[in-house]
Amino acid sequence: MPLRLLALLALISTPAFAASYHFAAVWDGAKTWKDACVTVEGDRIRDVGTCSGDSVDLSRYTAIPGMIDAHTHMTYILDNNVSQSGRSAAVVFLSQENARKTLETGVTTVRNLGAADYADIAMRDLINNGLMVGPRMFVSGYGLTISRGRNPGPGTADGVAEVLRVVRQQAGAGADVIKMYGSTGSGRDVTGFQTFTFEEMKAAVDAAHALGKRIAIHSYGPTGARDAVRAGTDSLEHATDMDDETIAEMARRKTFYVPTIDHNRYYADNFKKLGYPPAAVDDLNGFIQRNLETARKAFHAGVKFAMGSDAVYTMFGENTRELGWFVKAGMTPEQALRTATVNGAELLGMEKSLGAIQPDFFADIAAVEGNPLQDIDVAIYKVRWVMKAGQVVVDKTK
Repeated sequence: MPLRLLALLALISTPAFAASYHFAAVWDGAKTWKDACVTVEGDRIRDVGTCSGDSVDLSRYTAIPGMIDAHTHMTYILDNNVSQSGRSAAVVFLSQENARKTLETGVTTVRNLGAADYADIAMRDLINNGLMVGPRMFVSGYGLTISRGRNPGPGTADGVAEVLRVVRQQAGAGADVIKMYGSTGSGRDVTGFQTFTFEEMKAAVDAAHALGKRIAIHSYGPTGARDAVRAGTDSLEHATDMDDETIAEMARRKTFYVPTIDHNRYYADNFKKLGYPPAAVDDLNGFIQRNLETARKAFHAGVKFAMGSDAVYTMFGENTRELGWFVKAGMTPEQALRTATVNGAELLGMEKSLGAIQPDFFADIAAVEGNPLQDIDVAIYKVRWVMKAGQVVVDKTK
């Protein structure tokens, strides 16, 4: 038998090494364990409970599940000379910094909603194969857009037949989830004019579901949001100024709401860096307030939330600031944390392996300094140690 094959068989047959980690407290996604240990074997959690025997001392910290950012653009970089060049290899290479900064926030999984040249698929596969350090990625490839007086791109779809073709094209390319831009609105543009019709949205939803994919529909405005919900989208991104009927329908259908309030704060804070005129800041701040009020109404109506940052450019490292807006919208810190853990996992269809610190789940853990169930800022600003799939990827405990 060849030596390489013998070595591979030996590696496969070797039992995974188990290690125990001692925390002051463990919030497992449902309850809190005091003075508890989490035992990790391979890439999974083996046990949560009373400490016994040797353990890694993290007793200054509270453990929470590795968080999930349900709306990112990991391959968006600010160097336009590269990002607009079509050189996807360069874009993926430069995006490693975005991946590193995301992990430092305690986010171990992201849903990436839109990338050119299938750079997100390449990045996902590099991370999954251990060739790049970064969060676990669920990716969409190109988002569907209508033509807007320019050369049509791979995501352009006008009419039901084209929508069906482009959805199938993204799935065939290896996308995990489908993204559709159901309205205008992006960057300094806070308009929300509906783009795709209800019939086109319904076609996209049905095609995605037939292929076993979930779909996220972007709509800044209320009309696109209404039709996206009626069409059966799995998640609605950004939507502001929704009427009571649409919000009630979201609650009834259990449609996830990913309001991404904080991304407009980022644009307002960085308007000079992004080349926006000062007048854009007023528009952005006005949208933020309407976005927050819509989120408040949706939360009190029983709509399910997932945390999404809509991180682009230099926003990576600020992925979890959305949790602070959720608390402003009326959530307790624990309810806010659930949007970034348990709820995020459910949105991805990974509720049996992500979003909680439980036996047989992936060993995705963030250690924070303080009690995040009392103060959400602890989860946002005081992440000191991060494990992803049993590997320590961030350590600021020294």
